[in-house]
Amino acid sequence: MAWITKNSGSTQIERRDTPYLSDEVKEAFNKRYAHRYPTRAALALPILHEIQHHHGWLPFQAIEEAAAFIEVEPSVLMDTATFYEEFFLEPRGKHTVWVCQSVSCEIMNEAKITEAVREKLGIEPGETTDDGLVTFMKVECIGACGGAPCALINETLHENLNAADVGKALDALD
Repeated sequence: MAWITKNSGSTQIERRDTPYLSDEVKEAFNKRYAHRYPTRAALALPILHEIQHHHGWLPFQAIEEAAAFIEVEPSVLMDTATFYEEFFLEPRGKHTVWVCQSVSCEIMNEAKITEAVREKLGIEPGETTDDGLVTFMKVECIGACGGAPCALINETLHENLNAADVGKALDALD
């Protein structure tokens, strides 16, 4: 069996002069979260969420800075960021549409919701519209099975959806 490999040893990380985690952000983060966790390493998820909230995605430089800040290896944060679906390692659209594909949503015809989003936006799951406005994602479970089929548009939960509802919600995006 042959292995397909990629030469990541020579990959260059894009860097900017201004750090993603300024001293002010670190201080505010410490005041808000550090006292709630038993170790610095336990801050992995909160710091990744904080970075993504401020920048819309997780630049590699920011992951390195966050790793140093919480005293773990960058690979630990990279493993965490790549494990969870809600983290983006590349820039995404101004808005994010997450369509749930759990068993409950599938039974309640999530496929029609997915198709309505595809048609309205002209993109497939995992893609961003050419104007950079919307990123369309599928997610395993939103945790709103009682309201299936459902979707998150940005941070707003939409339950008991039909194709017309999805179209209206997408039309409301600026």
